[in-house]
Amino acid sequence: MNLENEKLKLIQWIAGLKNDSIIEKIKLLKENETNKDWWDEITEEEKLAIEKGLEDVKAGRLIPHDDVEKDYAKWL
Repeated sequence: MNLENEKLKLIQWIAGLKNDSIIEKIKLLKENETNKDWWDEITEEEKLAIEKGLEDVKAGRLIPHDDVEKDYAKWL
């Protein structure tokens, strides 16, 4: 894939857009474009919960998806 060609195709496509909704979505993408890592954006509590979950996986403390579905079937 030639990146420059793809950029030009996108520019041409955007230039011809008449759909306000799509234009707004593109603007949101541009505004949210950062090099930030999502890890730096979450709370310490969320980080601890993720780390605990990863430790559980490493230790084999898992519940099969089928078992969870059975337990929560009445709400699904």
